[in-house]
Amino acid sequence: MDSKDRQIIRALQANGRMTNQDLAEKVNLSPSPCLRRLRILEESGAIRGFHAEVDAKAYGLPITVFVRIRLERHNEEDVRRFESQIMAIDEVLECHVLTGASDYQLRVVVPDLDAYENFIRNRIHRIGGIASIDTSFVYGTVKNTSVFPAIG
Repeated sequence: MDSKDRQIIRALQANGRMTNQDLAEKVNLSPSPCLRRLRILEESGAIRGFHAEVDAKAYGLPITVFVRIRLERHNEEDVRRFESQIMAIDEVLECHVLTGASDYQLRVVVPDLDAYENFIRNRIHRIGGIASIDTSFVYGTVKNTSVFPAIG
């Protein structure tokens, strides 16, 4: 991936609905080479898709929660079971493997505190093998972007 490919990606991260003509102008290419590069980026998996950025509050999910989880055991079976069950829970938007005191950090969205309690009691606790759960509720967001920084 070269700097022109990164320019294309950054432009699309900022506005995924722009036309190829607008994209080509933005990155100083003619339309044909720009489209060719875009197709290569998609085929290689560097661009995995396009989506709508939706306001969670407007959608009806105003509460964002970061949940840090530590497993009791770290054997292959317990890790695989935890990760596969997390993948099936819709409220979990992200699940990251961590170093440090916690094993995982989840980003969870729910409509209210009752729904969060239900999520913990009926979705997370049922997975089993969890040593601890630490919760932080988001009460404000300073920055939220999906546009990568420029490099190279």
